[in-house]
Amino acid sequence: MKNLVLALFFCVFAYGAHAQTTSKKVAATKVVNKQVVEIACGECQFKMKGKDCELAVKIDGKPYFVDGKNIDDFGDAHGEHGFCNAVSKAEVSGEIVNNRFKAKEIKLVPSKK
Repeated sequence: MKNLVLALFFCVFAYGAHAQTTSKKVAATKVVNKQVVEIACGECQFKMKGKDCELAVKIDGKPYFVDGKNIDDFGDAHGEHGFCNAVSKAEVSGEIVNNRFKAKEIKLVPSKK
């Protein structure tokens, strides 16, 4: 009788364990459409950890490294007004995927003097 109860317990446990599903973590995405944001070097201006000077945008107060555009696409990053030395404004469109901004479009907004 003891063996029967033990066998029944293991069958129920095995069935329950088999019923568990493993779901892949879905990448959280957020679509950004023509939003004006801060843009600069992630390491130099936004104090992000990285391997090199890399373009970043700050959306809703949180910085994201940019995929699809390079830091030097907008001029010399290490120049006087470059992204490593100054924070600029830009109108951006794209998606935030896996904590990175996948840029579709970036237009610099002229600074007011």
